Amino acid sequence: MPRYDFRCRSCGATFELRRAMAQANDPAVCPDGHSDTVKLLSAVAVTGSGTSAASAPPSGGGGCCGGGCCG
Repeated sequence: MPRYDFRCRSCGATFELRRAMAQANDPAVCPDGHSDTVKLLSAVAVTGSGTSAASAPPSGGGGCCGGGCCG
């Protein structure tokens, strides 16, 4: 089940709730009972060990003229 972060506008508390995606935009109550909360944007870090075409070295020579010398 996804985790959603919220901040209470009344007391400033930050808290998280686990709920179904269908309930992602439902109102949330902070642990202190305040209902004036806002859902925070969560940053997701994705890492991997694979290489992409953009990070792979160029094939077929290289240089400014496609492998030849520029004079």
